[in-house]
Amino acid sequence: MPQPRHWQKSTFSDGSDGDTCVELAATPTTLHLRESVTPDGELTTARAPLAHLIHGIKSGQYLNPE
Repeated sequence: MPQPRHWQKSTFSDGSDGDTCVELAATPTTLHLRESVTPDGELTTARAPLAHLIHGIKSGQYLNPE
């Protein structure tokens, strides 16, 4: 049986109607991400790969030059 998780909403989510939120929950070894509209689907990852992705996004590494 899955453990209950404490989901936290992103501060960048639109708070107007409550259904356009990115949420994150952490367990000792895994990070869980989901969208409020479809809470039954979630993405899981470890901390290091997610930190690497966020760093790449913030640094512009994934922008397509035109």
